[in-house]
Amino acid sequence: MIETLLFLFLLAFVLYLVFKLTIAILKYLITNAVIGLILLWILNAVGIANVPFTFINILIVAVGGVFGVILLMILSWL
Repeated sequence: MIETLLFLFLLAFVLYLVFKLTIAILKYLITNAVIGLILLWILNAVGIANVPFTFINILIVAVGGVFGVILLMILSWL
């Protein structure tokens, strides 16, 4: 009986940690994506870069943030 309760408690705790970690990662990616897309939109509007908004480019910006925008700008100039 005690083993079952301990197992259920530990299972609930692990699921809670996985949920919190997933939410933290999603917040990080969404924040990076929004900041990177705003920066990329400004750079495209000014004429510094000509990077299209594709799924791959948005994914690069979401993971890399500002560094992803810099990488896309360098690749667009090549």
